[in-house]
Amino acid sequence: MAKVHEIRNDYIKISVAEHGAELQSLTDTATGQEYIWSGDPAVWGKHSPVLFPIVGSLKENTYYYEGKPYQLGRHGFARDMDFSLSEQRPEALVFTLKSAEATLKNYPFPFELDIRYQLQEKTVLVTYNVKNTGRGDMWFSIGAHPAFKLPLFEGDAYVEYHLEFEKTENAGKWPILEGGLIAEAPVPFLENTNKLPLNKNLFVKDALVFKDLQSEKIALVSDKTGKGFVFSWKQFPFFGIWAAPGADFICLEPWCGIADSTGSSQELTQKEGINRLEAGGHFKRTWSVTINS
Repeated sequence: MAKVHEIRNDYIKISVAEHGAELQSLTDTATGQEYIWSGDPAVWGKHSPVLFPIVGSLKENTYYYEGKPYQLGRHGFARDMDFSLSEQRPEALVFTLKSAEATLKNYPFPFELDIRYQLQEKTVLVTYNVKNTGRGDMWFSIGAHPAFKLPLFEGDAYVEYHLEFEKTENAGKWPILEGGLIAEAPVPFLENTNKLPLNKNLFVKDALVFKDLQSEKIALVSDKTGKGFVFSWKQFPFFGIWAAPGADFICLEPWCGIADSTGSSQELTQKEGINRLEAGGHFKRTWSVTINS
């Protein structure tokens, strides 16, 4: 079993595994209320994987860089690797993954990825810091995939919750096709609304994928009590909402990157949503969860 580290403050506590630097638990210290999905392997055996150095699927699981083909599976490799605990404070944990011979075979870029978990009252902030430790440009995507248990509170039903967007949205969803590729055009979905009532049929055809939402905050709210949590992100241009078929959880996924479309050239430097980082450069993004129970 991967080693797990825990930190807490007066309001919340979290536990994070070294394997994948993956958040395992977020609980209200006063009530013991858990917010993160259990990771039941019979349903979906993850809690909150990091997606790096790609988000989603590649066309034919292959990309080309400087004329050479490379293979990467869906969402890349970081979620399946052991990070080292590089910093521990009473209210913060930092985990680090560095490129190695195994990663360079299918991803030819030297890198260092730090994931920082910081507690601030009822909020946990998760910061990704990508560092290019190579001599040339680095091309990458990164994203979050936290799964929240739903229903959150005992006695509630899944359909008694809704998502409330920070701003009124007019956003189509981009269908996910066979092989995990993104369609070339969206279909209408959010139409002049800031509210999405939840039910398990929403995810029958995989995730709801959005590009360029106006909002950078979503509240998950119990219709009965108004309680739940607020999920925030900044400078993630893509967003996914997903659950496994019939499962008692929901994933809220801010991405700096997206799966290939059916018309992808498979050239890494031309990939939609790809990020270029110069030698010695840093790329930082943060998402957070604030509980309200």
